[in-house]
Amino acid sequence: MQFPISEANKPRFTSALPAACDVVVLGGGVIGVMTAWHLAEAGLRVVLCEKGRIAGEQSSRNWGWIRQQGRDLGELPIMIESLRIWKSLSQEFGAGLGFRQEGVMYLARSEAEMQGFADWLVHAKAHGLDTVMQSAGQVQAAIKGAEASWMGGLLTPSDARAEPWVAVPMLAEGAVARGAVLIEDCAVRRLDRAGGRITGVYTEKGRIACDQVVVAGGAWSSLFLRAEGVKIPQLAVLASVAATEAMPEVYAGDVADDRFAFRRRLDGGYTIAPGASHDFFVGPDAFRHMLTYIPVLKKDFTSTKFRPAAPKDYPDAWGTKRKWQADQTSPFERLRVLNPSPNMKALSDVQDNFAKALPELGRPKLKAVWAGMIDTMPDVVPVIDRVAAIPGLVIATGMSGHGFGIGPGMGRVVADLVAGKTEAHDLTRFRLSRFSDGSKIAPGPSL
Repeated sequence: MQFPISEANKPRFTSALPAACDVVVLGGGVIGVMTAWHLAEAGLRVVLCEKGRIAGEQSSRNWGWIRQQGRDLGELPIMIESLRIWKSLSQEFGAGLGFRQEGVMYLARSEAEMQGFADWLVHAKAHGLDTVMQSAGQVQAAIKGAEASWMGGLLTPSDARAEPWVAVPMLAEGAVARGAVLIEDCAVRRLDRAGGRITGVYTEKGRIACDQVVVAGGAWSSLFLRAEGVKIPQLAVLASVAATEAMPEVYAGDVADDRFAFRRRLDGGYTIAPGASHDFFVGPDAFRHMLTYIPVLKKDFTSTKFRPAAPKDYPDAWGTKRKWQADQTSPFERLRVLNPSPNMKALSDVQDNFAKALPELGRPKLKAVWAGMIDTMPDVVPVIDRVAAIPGLVIATGMSGHGFGIGPGMGRVVADLVAGKTEAHDLTRFRLSRFSDGSKIAPGPSL
């Protein structure tokens, strides 16, 4: 299958490169798009530069979940705000967005998992969520024909979903309608600086004068920042996903256990994926940041399939250039859109587990398969912060697979950070300095 958004698609956003603006946003995923949206709403002149296609990478390749459930406590207040924004977006864009509030349910096969759900429920109640525990009987009643050995579950009925590769381009159109300039096939190569401060960016199409830049480049952020002397311990993991052919509905919402996950789609099929497993390509950054990742590896080492090397021109491939000049072709132009091959063995296992849990439906037939590269951090939360060493530079990356749902709210947070507004949410958890100030780096209470 050719993924719906790829380098083969004709660019949709082809504005001319302006000579100057207030802010350049690097990256056309959901975080960059919604940052540009909110900056434009605030009256700033914002240009978003995307090296390939808007939403071409992980922002369109995810499960489509919009969940509060199981979030890190640092993310949770922003996610609650984000869900409110999603509701308003559904009113603006209509049914085509695919937004539905039909709940997220996690399922447990062990007492330890049930205890983890109960522990997180305490935080859910403290934040006013409608999260409830589910007994085995309630799970069986909710999911038609289920025969898996689930001991119970955790359900947040207000959680939602949308169709990623449709929704994010729609949001991009909304940002343009608010005054943002979006340009595809326009890689930002380097920053331009004078006296240490940002004075502009060099793109493959020319220079743009500006005094602020937001790096929201997903899996490419670390490569760009390292060339500018800013180091973050970001890695990327491959997540495989599939779409089934149309099947009877057994549950309208989103479901996951440790073996597989599924979401009902608007076309009558399901989006299915491994519940916890992913693939990791070992590259130079893996060795640089190995010690920092020990806590998260201890938590889910068995769910990671290690591969010796990334494909050619990937951000952490062994042969990818780490240094280049503003007048040279950058790595971002050599590979416009990351389009990794999915792990077909993992997806076959998902088909098997789906059939075992839902025997009345049987083994689902796949009509499409794909994969995406998730930008992740060692504590599984992003970096949202200004770079003290480079005035005018803001980082918004490392969403760790949580970006689609939290995107609208996080975009508002990043836009306010750029604009110098007082932020209502506590961003301490996301500070860049946590990797250099001796803080303990570990995942927080999350599921």
